[in-house]
Amino acid sequence: MKSRLCCSPELPARATSWPARLSVLWIVGCILTWMPQALAGADAPPWMHALVNVPLPAYDEKTDAILLYSETNVTVVSTDKIRTQVREAYKILRPEGREHGIVAVYFNPQRKIKSLHGWCIPAQGKDYEIKDKDAVEVSPNTEGAELISDTKYKVVRIPASDPGNIIGYEYEVEDQPFFLQGLWDFQKADPARESHYSLQLPPGWEYKASWLNHPEVTPTQSGSNSWQWTVHDVGGIRHEPLMPPFQGIASQMILSFFPSGGPVLNGFANWDTMGKWYSSLIGERVDASAEIKQEVTTLTASRNTPVQKMQAIAGFVQHDIRYVAIELGIGGWQPHPAPMVFSKHYGDCKDKATLLRSMLQEIGVQSYHVVIYTERGAVTPQTPAHHGFNHAITAIKLPDSLTDPSLIATIQHPKLGRILFFDPTNELIPFGQLPGYLQANYGLLVTPDGGELIQLPQQPTSMNSIQRTAQLTLDPTGMLKGDVKEVRLGERAASERWRLRTVTKDTDRIKPIEELLANSLASFHLTGASLINFQQTDLPFGFKYSFESPNYAKTAGNLILVRPRVIGSKGSGFLETKEPRKFPIEFEEPTRDTDTFEITIPTGYVVDDLPPPVDADYGFASYHSKTVVNGNVVGYTRTFEVKELSVPVNRAEDLRKFYRIIAGDERNTVVLKPSP
Repeated sequence: MKSRLCCSPELPARATSWPARLSVLWIVGCILTWMPQALAGADAPPWMHALVNVPLPAYDEKTDAILLYSETNVTVVSTDKIRTQVREAYKILRPEGREHGIVAVYFNPQRKIKSLHGWCIPAQGKDYEIKDKDAVEVSPNTEGAELISDTKYKVVRIPASDPGNIIGYEYEVEDQPFFLQGLWDFQKADPARESHYSLQLPPGWEYKASWLNHPEVTPTQSGSNSWQWTVHDVGGIRHEPLMPPFQGIASQMILSFFPSGGPVLNGFANWDTMGKWYSSLIGERVDASAEIKQEVTTLTASRNTPVQKMQAIAGFVQHDIRYVAIELGIGGWQPHPAPMVFSKHYGDCKDKATLLRSMLQEIGVQSYHVVIYTERGAVTPQTPAHHGFNHAITAIKLPDSLTDPSLIATIQHPKLGRILFFDPTNELIPFGQLPGYLQANYGLLVTPDGGELIQLPQQPTSMNSIQRTAQLTLDPTGMLKGDVKEVRLGERAASERWRLRTVTKDTDRIKPIEELLANSLASFHLTGASLINFQQTDLPFGFKYSFESPNYAKTAGNLILVRPRVIGSKGSGFLETKEPRKFPIEFEEPTRDTDTFEITIPTGYVVDDLPPPVDADYGFASYHSKTVVNGNVVGYTRTFEVKELSVPVNRAEDLRKFYRIIAGDERNTVVLKPSP
């Protein structure tokens, strides 16, 4: 899979065993009308027939397929040529495993496909063969984010990829690499029986192997400057809700290659050398043009403080520079010059970061690129230096004397001083804050002196919240009605603004409110609704609405039962499964939500019984609720807080108990009886 720094954070890329920008369904759609003239009777190669009767590794009834054999042979010819041959064969077990019969190999001007073949060995009947001439070429489905790309895919569809059959393929590619590195990702979604990786280096070259999520395997030397690694019976990775990204948990080996003539800039011995390589790509591209200088002068003319000047520049890059990616060759990594981005008024993430740096430089503020992956956990302190990033943001060196409470996303760097992180691609997060997917994430801070893997800050829970208040009245028939106000901050505000960004009808803009009420009330009628600060992204977003809910309260004889938790649910049942949890639970962002509901009870009734207060604190999250009576008003308050973003597997049971406590509290009722 080819990584590039072009990800729009509104559509974060999740890497799987498929290329990141291709979905299985899309590929199928491209070739459904195309059926190759498969050669029945053309024998599959001996390496595949040797797998027909091999014993299978352990699997269960949910396993779609088993990777019987995998072989990756890498030959480094020189600093600008690497040949790779790949062979894989699967035993299809379930209909969902048919997707392995669709093989997509990417190519571009720097990567040539030398050959591509596929075969099927049916349980009954003759073999099938697919050759190079049967392949089709398709362009990636970029969903509008990427305007121009030089990457295409050669796709073959292996016939009879049905349960009980064995399908296999092999291909050979020749790369002109941008960096001297290889990745062996030998753990997939399906279990693997046997996998091999071989490396052939030129005389005098050396390599460095780093293992992730797997014990180190000692290679066997198979010739002069040639090595081979083998792993057996590697379990598959099955999806779990809120699991870490695939890259962060899959077993893999990362190889860096070093020529005999001494170190090269694109050989990543560590994060520092990778930072030097990326810094060389940036070079003087941050230098401002006369037009940029004039724009900075115009933007900051009426701004009095350094923070106001930075806010004006950041807002310009956020909102006036459209997100458009043009990925040609090294352009997948190297940003366009700031003057070009400014004149075109568009660019991708690294382009926007470059223009922002250029403009900040004109007001005397130094800044740096940070390359990062848009899913927390893909890169950790244990990850060796490699090109596993898909996004770029900006780190801004704040003046020592500058203090402003709006600048939340900061750390104290031992050499650079106070650093503020900001994502100019995200149009909806105010300057001074970070979106949830970047908080506590690890990125490569790139300076002229080199690179450093650094953890971004985690913001206070109060910066990402929903504060919901309601004044409601209950009548003797059980009708509940009243007014609600919701104030949203941080990611809670950004997600709603993004959801409503293309909505123009007022009736459609209130659909989030209708969905919330529908999930909380058996029946309701929305009597009024409006949005708060929809366009003002630097202010809290919110909803104001009024509703009526007939028969909200239930009767039991002469008693009335009313649920004080009127709307909104914090419980979750994703851990209520028979299968034990295998991976940590990853929350999207720190959160602190509050509800305050005041219900005026009907005249002639008094409170007979109240639910008990709830105080549940498990460290990683807490929940507190309380129901009180003040005259003829029942008041219910609660606070839900996520304080730690990762819950280890050994605490999954605690999290399940935590959600059960919340679910119990949300079902509790207040009992009303006729007054004496």
